[in-house]
Amino acid sequence: MPEPILRKISTSVEEIYHEGGPVSETPLRRAAVIAVIQNPFAGRFEPDIQGFIDDLRPLGLQMATMLVEAIGGADLVEGYGKGAIVGAGGELEHGALWHAPGGYAMRELIGGSKAIVPSSKKVGTVGTRLDIPVTHTNAAYVRSHFDSMEVGLNDAPRVNEILLALVMTTGPRIHSRSGGLDVADVEGKDGLR
Repeated sequence: MPEPILRKISTSVEEIYHEGGPVSETPLRRAAVIAVIQNPFAGRFEPDIQGFIDDLRPLGLQMATMLVEAIGGADLVEGYGKGAIVGAGGELEHGALWHAPGGYAMRELIGGSKAIVPSSKKVGTVGTRLDIPVTHTNAAYVRSHFDSMEVGLNDAPRVNEILLALVMTTGPRIHSRSGGLDVADVEGKDGLR
């Protein structure tokens, strides 16, 4: 398979101090790293595409490394997610190739995570935005960490491109009070509780 041809990378960091209630002493950080690559399968149906997963792994690790740095360190990461927007010349399945390279790269860098990395993907045009779902890194049932971050770029994805995104957060939603499993009660055995 061809090595990914990278057009650009973007990093974005949000610091959230309040959501209308009292100001938090420690703001929630959400960070995203986006890469825009050429889609090697654009414009045609290719039956065997799985080899591109391995080709994406170095890019996944590069992006996850940038993301850990942007968030302030691996020890601060409590939530994560990933996603892809495939340009109109491709198909949804091309975005699905990002699941393993993106998810495993983040899990490798933060160490010990048990929960699956949630994801979203779609086919879109230049300027399309995508909401990346976020869950707790060790227990999917921790409601306080159910979150999302909108990602996108004004010039991507072009028809023959794929926009790949990784997201990390440092904690629960500001003013979270929806109940459910508390972080202090996470067992971290099965990725659920």
